[in-house]
Amino acid sequence: MAKIHPTAIVAEGAQLADDVIVGPFCTVSDQAVIGSGTELVSHVVIEGNTTLGCGNRVSPFAVLGGKTQDLKFKGGTPGVRIGNNNTIREYVTINAATNDGDYTTVGNDCHILAYSHIAHCCHIGNSVVIVNACQIAGHVVIEDMATIEGSVGIVQFIRVGSMAYVGAMSKITKDVPPYMIGHGDPLEIRSFNRIGMERRGVDEAGRKAIKEAYRILYRQEGPVADALDKIEAEVEQTAEIKHLLEFCRASENGIAR
Repeated sequence: MAKIHPTAIVAEGAQLADDVIVGPFCTVSDQAVIGSGTELVSHVVIEGNTTLGCGNRVSPFAVLGGKTQDLKFKGGTPGVRIGNNNTIREYVTINAATNDGDYTTVGNDCHILAYSHIAHCCHIGNSVVIVNACQIAGHVVIEDMATIEGSVGIVQFIRVGSMAYVGAMSKITKDVPPYMIGHGDPLEIRSFNRIGMERRGVDEAGRKAIKEAYRILYRQEGPVADALDKIEAEVEQTAEIKHLLEFCRASENGIAR
């Protein structure tokens, strides 16, 4: 049986694995599904159609699955899907999607720190770090292994690429390409994420190729499309370069430069 503190309220119908811990003054909705090894420390609110996988730790006063703040909400049971082994710290809010049958999603092994907000219909990848007080608007996509430093604001429909690094206090209004480092208001790309790539196991060929792509894309003048064509023609087509090209060419917001 799950370990449920006497002051917690777990609605009938909630599905809890046998070793889930629900701490003092938590509330869990009747549609919630909580996987093995997950702990709600205290004062956590799990609302609506929300699923948490295994091994998550949710700190006090987090609210997961709250109704979307999108004025286009027309009812139904949209929800939140959170994977495994995530750390969700104090006062984090993750809102449900807007449309019936849709989900806001968080992957595995993420570290989401205090006071951060993830709005409706966002999709957060695996091993993403979101530092304190980040405010992420609706429909944002953050790819695997990206790092968003403290007090960053991201407007709706933006994408942040894999292994990108965004400096604190930045405002993101255009897509941030994979493997790049950006900072500022508005955000500007300052370098490529060599250290992050090393730590994440990108080999020397991949790092060298991204360095050359950065030089072409950000240290030479001319249209983005021409720079991407030059990267495709002149730079070794590693997996990282292929992803960079695909990401940039698919951008509907334009890429940060």
